[in-house]
Amino acid sequence: MKILLQRVKHAEVRVKENVVGKINQGLLLFFCAEKGDTKENSLWLAKKCSKLKLFQDENNKTTMNINQIKGELLIISQFTLAASCKKGNKANYSHAAPPEQAKELYNHFINTCQSLCEKKIQTGIFGSYMQVSLINDGPKTLLLSKTTIPKNNRINCV
Repeated sequence: MKILLQRVKHAEVRVKENVVGKINQGLLLFFCAEKGDTKENSLWLAKKCSKLKLFQDENNKTTMNINQIKGELLIISQFTLAASCKKGNKANYSHAAPPEQAKELYNHFINTCQSLCEKKIQTGIFGSYMQVSLINDGPKTLLLSKTTIPKNNRINCV
């Protein structure tokens, strides 16, 4: 499971020219479920996102998390974070979770974030073609991942 996290001053997502999610100061989270991911991965990443100290206090020190600044979250599904570009010039998405499993994990991540964060969470629409616009704050962008090792302890590479 991967989260591409961006600290933003503003972000919004449109589907068919309609704004379906919009936030001011906070975090834009692009969510990707991969094969083998579990709800435990989702829980771990949601807790991490809610506790990361990414915002400045009154002394301009980066010591505050999303709840401490009363910030907002916009969560977008983004299966392309599972891409492998090791061979050739075409991205391979075979590591992405199947759509049914990915949607279940995406919804679990959203619900978990909602329980951990004080503000209502905004989202895109799973599986839709979306247009995302944002104003980075910093910029500050992090790639977080949490993977589950298969039971046979082997990781298959493309």
